[in-house]
Amino acid sequence: MHDVVRRKHHPLMRCMPGLPALGRAGRSTARKTLGTVAVRLAAAAVLALVSVAPAWAVDDAVPGLTMPRLPPGALPYHLDVGGLDGTLGRGELGTDALTTRRVAQTSGAPAPAGGTAAEPEEPEDSVSELNRKLTNPVSSLWSITNQFNNFKLANGRWNNNWNFQPVLPVSLTRDVNLITRPVMPFYNIVPHETAPGQFERTAGLGDLVLLELLSPAHSGHWVLGAGPTFIFPTATSTFTGQGKVQVGPSVVAGYLTKEFFLGVFPQQWFSISGSPARPDTSQLNLQPIAALFFGDGWNIGYSGNILANWKASSGDVWTVPVGVGVGKVVKLGRLPVKFQLSLQYMPVHPQDAQEWDVQVQITPVLPKLIKGTLFQ
Repeated sequence: MHDVVRRKHHPLMRCMPGLPALGRAGRSTARKTLGTVAVRLAAAAVLALVSVAPAWAVDDAVPGLTMPRLPPGALPYHLDVGGLDGTLGRGELGTDALTTRRVAQTSGAPAPAGGTAAEPEEPEDSVSELNRKLTNPVSSLWSITNQFNNFKLANGRWNNNWNFQPVLPVSLTRDVNLITRPVMPFYNIVPHETAPGQFERTAGLGDLVLLELLSPAHSGHWVLGAGPTFIFPTATSTFTGQGKVQVGPSVVAGYLTKEFFLGVFPQQWFSISGSPARPDTSQLNLQPIAALFFGDGWNIGYSGNILANWKASSGDVWTVPVGVGVGKVVKLGRLPVKFQLSLQYMPVHPQDAQEWDVQVQITPVLPKLIKGTLFQ
């Protein structure tokens, strides 16, 4: 049965309709020929990957420290510089979250006549330096944060989600970087009341958040960035998304040293289109950033995003968390990975909204796929 299905849907059956009619010898010859072609194609693919694979994500040194990095956040989940959150969006220290950090860089200066320019090898960053870069919302590192939030609601129920948050920086010129930070809620499990005292849990995809930040490449200890932020109605349930296309401004400003990082990262969204059956939105996700760095890749800092739903009634506008997070960067072979555990309590929150959050983040650093600058 399975063999019949495989043959029926094999791609060669569509482009070589005569193949099933071949005799046994013909089919044997065809299989040998196809096997040889497949091996050669696989070898060519491996050689191509080896030829373009870059060194593990390490950055060109910038005086003082690194370039910057970013995040997004929105209502029915928790983002972080991280994060979106249940009633609006909540976030946390820049190990990621609201969004995407990668730096795409293509080669810049032309090769000298008679040969190809050899790119000097960069020294590998220590785990402490990688930790500082991962905490920076506009860093030049490529990374992917997997953020798992476990919210305990004021009514005693639990809301769980997983936010997949790449960070994709690109060097547009020698002086300006573009940081793309999408936040993709791969699942959002939301409890909702079906009858007095009775609840059901609905699971589905959440709304996609996309942040685009322009940031100066050489700003010393200052971390600066600004750009548009978007929310797209990709949720698979009315309980896991807002059903509106939203757009607004975002800014990041901070001061980063080897010992600490202080900054602020607000994002504001306004609904501009979407389902007419869903209410219009106007919401703020403001992420305070405060972190202390220690040796061997350790850090401790504030965790949480301040949320405001400007369309809510007066008593349900604000969500204000008080939280702490502890993180560490380790190297698994050549792959740097940051692990962070955070606990947040929301003394100010809307009725029946999140009151506690236990958050786990796992952030592998990716190799740079493009080096240099896109434009001269």
